[in-house]
Amino acid sequence: MRILVVEDEKEIADGIQAILKHEGYESDVVYAGDEALEYMRTGIYDLVLLDVMLPGMDGFEVIRHAKNEGISAPIILLTAKSMVDDKIKGLDLGADDYLTKPFDSGELLARIRARLRIKSGETTRINSNSISAYDISLDASTYKLSHGDKSVKLSNKEYQFMEYLMLNKGIILERDNIANRVWGFDDEGDYNNIAVYASFLRKKLRFIDAKAAIVTKKDVGYSLEENDGKGTA
Repeated sequence: MRILVVEDEKEIADGIQAILKHEGYESDVVYAGDEALEYMRTGIYDLVLLDVMLPGMDGFEVIRHAKNEGISAPIILLTAKSMVDDKIKGLDLGADDYLTKPFDSGELLARIRARLRIKSGETTRINSNSISAYDISLDASTYKLSHGDKSVKLSNKEYQFMEYLMLNKGIILERDNIANRVWGFDDEGDYNNIAVYASFLRKKLRFIDAKAAIVTKKDVGYSLEENDGKGTA
């Protein structure tokens, strides 16, 4: 697997490259947006780690050009912690995920593994509006969660939460990251929203008789796993 690292701060770029090398990934580093786009056009990369703030062409412009040109490598956007709007804009433009700097190396590698699994088909997009994981599918146009011939409609926040879990199936997602992704804030003192919505989603998974289940990792976060469909409270 070959990864392109696009980061204008050399110390950060070198650190990421060292982490990737230790895990057996090949990688190249570039420091500017226009250069990144040229590298991406070669089609040799399985994934791109892309900083937002770059000299010349910023990360958003890189995404825009890449999508317009049909470049298919998944893009994980690297954003500043306080810039919620950057995350939303990047995802709307076509980024596949984001990481907030500074980030833990374990989370970086987990996000990379998740994106590469999706690319290889372990978690698949049925079409441009739908994704599937384990025995369930999620439709972006109808907000319906389905298993077999049974389906149930999700609210906006339920949909965002479930999509995040499905795109990272089998990976423990920390509560801070869930809160940031779904609600757009970092509040380490209040995880009530997450617990409530996890409960809502578990009930809906049981309603459609899914084996996929939301499992709680105490004091850490949540993951989507395949078991008896009951999950862990």
